[in-house]
Parts: sequence; structure tokens; C-alpha cells
Amino acid sequence: MPIFLFKLQAARVPTLLALAAALLLGACSSTPPARVGPSAWPGVSTLSDEQAHDIAIHALGLVGTPYRYGGNTPESGFDCSGLIGYVYRLRVGTPPPRTVAQLNQWGQPVDASELRTGDLVVFGTGRSPSHAGIYVGEGRFVHAPSTGGTVRMDDLQSRHWSRQNPAFRRP
Repeated sequence: MPIFLFKLQAARVPTLLALAAALLLGACSSTPPARVGPSAWPGVSTLSDEQAHDIAIHALGLVGTPYRYGGNTPESGFDCSGLIGYVYRLRVGTPPPRTVAQLNQWGQPVDASELRTGDLVVFGTGRSPSHAGIYVGEGRFVHAPSTGGTVRMDDLQSRHWSRQNPAFRRP
């Protein structure tokens, strides 16, 4: 790993550890939502609570990675579906679909009141979804937003994202 990446990642460690601890403590003190039925995408199973938390923590660790259209690794950068694919493949060995439209059909729909870490957040006004991210808890999600940006964490209730018709999926 290049030294500059190590220093960049090391600078984020205290913040990420604090958020990871909050996610884990929050999970211990609440009743997990009921499992949703089998996945609509062939070969995908429902994630365990441990896998779901692992996905969220790994996504948080990628905050700051550059955006790149078509990107699907930390070295090359990420677009939104590339970020989701990378995290899911690495943390649970599940190869998700590559496009946002396909991700919008992956797994089962989840009501906003039943969101848990690791669920997908899919945005789109009308019939065509246009963006996706990974829910990391406390109303926040990690995503690769746009050209010139970096992977970041945003709030679902922010003015911009609350207007984007969010839908939630559980692989």
C-alpha cells in the first residue's frame, strides 16, 4: 500500500472506529427487523446481521476514495454500483448486479422503518433509478456520488436526498 494511502486511511481511523462502535452498540440494544423472504436475484441469500454490519463498516472505510465512472476498485475509483459490488463481493462473496436498474430489483424491498446496516438505498424519480448506496445506520448511507467527487457518507433526510425518491432493498 502506498505511504500516502496509509496516512490518508490512518487519519480516518478514529472517526471510523467511533462510528463502527456506535453501529455495533446500537445493534446490540435494538431488536433486529424481521427477515424478508428469499431474494429476487438468483443465488443470493439473506444476509446475517454480522454480514450486514461488516458491509457497512467496510463501506465506511472507503470514504474518500475518488469517484470514477465505471470504477469498481479502490485503486481505480468507484461509481455507485461499482462501490456496492466491491463491498459485497469482498465482505460476503456475493456478486451483485452491476447496474443501478438491476440493483433496484436485487433482494427484497424493505420499508424505511425496517432499515438495517448493509441494506441498499436506491434513488430515482419515476421508473428509472439513477443512483445507489449502502445504508450504514442512523439515517446515513455511503455512496460514490459524481465525477470529481469522492465516496462519502450522506444523510437520507438531507434536502437533496430526501427528494430523490429513495427505495430500500435487502439482498
